[in-house]
Amino acid sequence: MLQCSIFVLTMAPASDKTPGFCRDCLAEQRGDARRCHACGSPRLVRHKELYDLTLAHIDCDAFYAAVEKRDNPELADKPVIIGGGKRGVVSTACYIARIHGVRSAMPMFKALEACPQAIVIHPDMEKYVKVGRQVRALMQDLTPLVQPLSIDEAFLELGGTERLHHDPPARTLAKFARRVEKEIGITVSVGLSYCKFLAKVASDLQKPRGFSVIGQEEAVEFLAPRPVTTIWGVGKALAATLEADGIRTIGQLQQMEENDLMRRYGSIGQRLSRLSRGIDDREVHINDAAKSVSAETTFFDDISRHDDLVPILRNLSEKVSWRLKKSGIAGQTVVLKMKTADFKSRTRNRRLEDPTQLADKIFRTGLDLLEKETDGTKFRLIGIGVTDLGDAGRADPPDLIDQQSGRRAAAEAAMDKLRDKFGKGTVETGYTFGGKSSK
Repeated sequence: MLQCSIFVLTMAPASDKTPGFCRDCLAEQRGDARRCHACGSPRLVRHKELYDLTLAHIDCDAFYAAVEKRDNPELADKPVIIGGGKRGVVSTACYIARIHGVRSAMPMFKALEACPQAIVIHPDMEKYVKVGRQVRALMQDLTPLVQPLSIDEAFLELGGTERLHHDPPARTLAKFARRVEKEIGITVSVGLSYCKFLAKVASDLQKPRGFSVIGQEEAVEFLAPRPVTTIWGVGKALAATLEADGIRTIGQLQQMEENDLMRRYGSIGQRLSRLSRGIDDREVHINDAAKSVSAETTFFDDISRHDDLVPILRNLSEKVSWRLKKSGIAGQTVVLKMKTADFKSRTRNRRLEDPTQLADKIFRTGLDLLEKETDGTKFRLIGIGVTDLGDAGRADPPDLIDQQSGRRAAAEAAMDKLRDKFGKGTVETGYTFGGKSSK
């Protein structure tokens, strides 16, 4: 039994000139009728920019629970919680259980207090991974530009696929959602927009079986009344910091200058400024095969002195940071790689509390690892990189312990601006100025 939402969000008022279609029969719609003129379905989508937008976020609805209900039809109308085990928390819950207040990551005892009649099923990750791969394969039938975020969600860029599918991306996505239901037996929600941030916001608006559109023309107005936690990367800690400063809504961020936000909150201030205005230039990248981002160099002559290695490490850290920022991803584990004069490899790593894109954080972590290796040993190669890759939305929250980190992050953001405008060699840090190059 498939669950369904009642209406699809339409951000712009419908008119005879507003394009739209029925998600059940795909008949084109005109005017502001609430049901399809061809099949009577209420599942219509209309928007002024509907056929101009190409970037989508697709998210499976209550994925683990949906797979279990598919495999056991007797569970269709029952509250189901996936979880338990050693961690004793909810992995996911079906929408019936959510009505009772059950949420992901909730302790199981609290979930069962909220919904004592729930059926608890231990996760079967092997099965979920298999189904996730089936959904992924159908995504890749639409476009090669599929960037997975997890087992059950991904960004897709469908620009240029109209000739292949004989339809604009919006209609292609609607056909995809129907195909997932028919062939795999679960449902998905689709968010369509012009940037990653708003595509992901849109996919959450009308779950389950949602199809929501946020266009560029309405972005600022749409975001203004929403809480700051709508912005990717604004978790409880940052939300509390913003609350203490009297900032609760995105509209308040829109009224502030970017430089002021950066002075207050470091590099994340720039993100707050841009995302609050619907500015997000991250592209969809095929990064699911990538396990790490790194840079390394082999020396002409072996190097043993710590002071000679430091500027090289800094230079390499900046290369890694630049690649992360351009790809819209972040890493949570910093890896230092060294090769001695006699070709023996040393690899040291450290997991950070939060993912990072910052050269400063990568370098300082690598430098701490390097300190323990510079004991007179001669090295012929050094490299630095990050693993545990993910989207940059949760990267580099404010550090409440290291108060200087925000200033260093703001300085780095300013240097990035100069380098983007005038070239990479425009500005250097004290670590690399006049030092050895990694080239």
